[in-house]
Amino acid sequence: MAIQKKWMTYITPYAHKVETDGAGNVIASLNPDADFKVLLAGHCDEIGMAIKRIDDDGFLRVEKMGGIGAKPAIGMKVEILGSGKRLTGVIGANAEHHGGVKDDFDFDDLYIDCGATSKEEMEQYVQVGDLAVYKRSPEFLENNRLTGRGLDNRTGAFIVAEVLRKLSEKSPKVGVYAVSTVNEETNMGGAYFAAANIQPTFAIACDVTFATDYPGANDGKSVDVKLDGGPVLAKGAPINIKVNKLLEKTAQNLKMDVQYELTPRNTGTDADRMRLTGKGVPIALVSLPLRYMHSPVETVSMKDLEQEIELLVETILSLNGNESVKPLED
Repeated sequence: MAIQKKWMTYITPYAHKVETDGAGNVIASLNPDADFKVLLAGHCDEIGMAIKRIDDDGFLRVEKMGGIGAKPAIGMKVEILGSGKRLTGVIGANAEHHGGVKDDFDFDDLYIDCGATSKEEMEQYVQVGDLAVYKRSPEFLENNRLTGRGLDNRTGAFIVAEVLRKLSEKSPKVGVYAVSTVNEETNMGGAYFAAANIQPTFAIACDVTFATDYPGANDGKSVDVKLDGGPVLAKGAPINIKVNKLLEKTAQNLKMDVQYELTPRNTGTDADRMRLTGKGVPIALVSLPLRYMHSPVETVSMKDLEQEIELLVETILSLNGNESVKPLED
């Protein structure tokens, strides 16, 4: 939960109230006594691996935590968040001289080598259920593109914090709840806890979505989404039309381009769980275009990120607290 403590330390000076809950969420709010409440959720968790077995020679076998794939993991360094101490490990790959990695390589074939020589040695530091993540530092590419691990969805957690920070200087007329949620990659339990507790007037999930502007990414059947093209609004059955219209109107006023994605049945994000809490919560989804989803080299545009923050800040500032988000009401 180190990332949550860092998020809480960052946001506390700007919030009227900061609290945590039983799921591990951090909730920062402005105007917490207001009847009209806007919930912004960005999840802090990332894909990873859980240790499921230590073999006799000290190699670690792992289980998926979230939608992590086997092929991008081959040959990567990882950090073991061990119960005893943090360890560096490498994910082994069979040398080309010995046949290379087989075509049907799967997650069950992965193992982590920490340099140990026995099960007993590893058990001093690691136990079943400990987690491992890619050991990868963020870097900037050309044209102000950021690359690294866990941008799905540390970028969302950062965005909601920045929205609240900027709003703290502007005196919004409604209650604003910025939440760094947990568990989106596994069961979305954090989003459920947050929305059930806050009972917002509406909620916006701030996540990432698939960019299609790199080789092999779009087969012509998907919506085009590109880096530097602006924030992405979802359209589909789960999305509240009136909240989307608020966002679109703000984008027009800002002369800001937005992009669209389709979510016909569900969104695959925290929005799905928030929507089904209490008496039901109207939701929208605003996403950051991202290349190379669930890999160690996820890549986003800082321009898109900054525009998403501006879009959300200005949309919330436009609210007077009397708006209806019921689709059949004027």
